[in-house]
Amino acid sequence: MNIIYFSSILEDIVQKKLSLSNWKQFMKKSIFSFLLLLLAAQLFAQSKETDIVGIWLNEKKEGRVELYKIGNSYYGKIVWLLDPLRLNGSPKVDENNPDKNKQNQLIVGLVVIKNLIWNGKGNWEDGTVYDPKNGKTYSTTIKLKDFNLLEITGYIGFSFIGRTETWTRIK
Repeated sequence: MNIIYFSSILEDIVQKKLSLSNWKQFMKKSIFSFLLLLLAAQLFAQSKETDIVGIWLNEKKEGRVELYKIGNSYYGKIVWLLDPLRLNGSPKVDENNPDKNKQNQLIVGLVVIKNLIWNGKGNWEDGTVYDPKNGKTYSTTIKLKDFNLLEITGYIGFSFIGRTETWTRIK
């Protein structure tokens, strides 16, 4: 309905038939419509708590992590590797884990993100991320850049001196 109204106003402008009262009415509706559009865009831009749930491809495109929710926390497990096998043909295991009892765990299926909490402001924080390449665990936060891109930051101490990667949603 607004498109038809705006179309007829624009036609009147072109034909120079527009009165001052019609022009004011047109401007009021235009400003109101613009403000509604901005509000709608802001509402849709805000992340929802479960928006990170899904399967994500890491930045180097060598692994996929499934992010999921248990209770009030979020976790992530490796569900695919580009190169899942060692040189001898056996599946890759967590050989760099500092806990000797865990060094035979398969990498595919390994939970590498634990205890992330939604902060209600568009970020998931206070969790940990484990890097099986070096056997180290870091504090982590996640922020969605948009629905299909997330930034995951692993750090020790302060997040601004950590390492950030951008992951792409697969599912």
